[in-house]
Amino acid sequence: MRSKERFNQLATEARNPRTRRLDIVPTSRLVELINLEDHNVAKAVKRSLPQVTRAVEMISKQMAAGGRLIYVGAGTSGRIGILDAVECVPTFNTDPEQIQGMIAGGFEGCYRAVEANEDDADAGARDLLKKAVSAQDVVVGIAASGRTPYTCGALRFAKSMGAKTIAIVNNPGTEMKRIADLTIEALTGPEALTGSTRMKAGTAQKMICNILTTAALVRLGAAYSNLMINVHMKNEKLLNRGLTILREITGVGEQEARKALSSARGNLKVAAVMLGRKCNATLARSILNREKGNLRKALEKTTRTEK
Repeated sequence: MRSKERFNQLATEARNPRTRRLDIVPTSRLVELINLEDHNVAKAVKRSLPQVTRAVEMISKQMAAGGRLIYVGAGTSGRIGILDAVECVPTFNTDPEQIQGMIAGGFEGCYRAVEANEDDADAGARDLLKKAVSAQDVVVGIAASGRTPYTCGALRFAKSMGAKTIAIVNNPGTEMKRIADLTIEALTGPEALTGSTRMKAGTAQKMICNILTTAALVRLGAAYSNLMINVHMKNEKLLNRGLTILREITGVGEQEARKALSSARGNLKVAAVMLGRKCNATLARSILNREKGNLRKALEKTTRTEK
């Protein structure tokens, strides 16, 4: 009973006084009320930015040393982690193993509501065991309540294996905060529809995950200025995006950009160095390797090989 009482006291489970007439207001007002609540999400995320900054630094440091980022969650939170992990592949051309998501209920939990699985703390530990988590990795647990047993179990196991642990929650002073090395609290308050944390809480979680992976990968050299230089050019839209980026960086015409990209075997960074430093693909790769893949340094520095 005590556990149920504590759950009912969570801010994300409280009734929102601003939306008590939700079922009887005109549709235009219903839509407006939901949108007005959404206005508070970015503010809640902004208040958590000092912790988000520390999380980005932790993730980028571990990944630079060969570690992985593993999101863990149940229901909406689990799906948000998986979505962010999957989207890193086309955006940054990351290895699918480098950033990944884990959800209560496994593959089925991505597409169907199997929320009963979230009550099994041992399952969280077992699922993470299968991923051979180690001290190199960062495990990010996501839960609006901050108390989901599956996610708590995974975080405890990750800590026992020496991994860095981060919690993303939407309530203060949670169990996950007591477990994790670092906690990001995005306090979004009561939902427009009571307890429906797929709304404000989920939106805040998605915003934070966007920042974590984007900022960490930018720190690791996955962007030049604000351009996606690691974009995965596997369809026409992404190829055109890659050509536009290459032309933006180097100032060349489309034909010359296509030729360089072909010589670079589709590697946008190599093509940019070829055009920017007027060298062949072999030397461009050598320059990039010497600068650990950092395109800005590769374009700006003169190396011994070129002298």
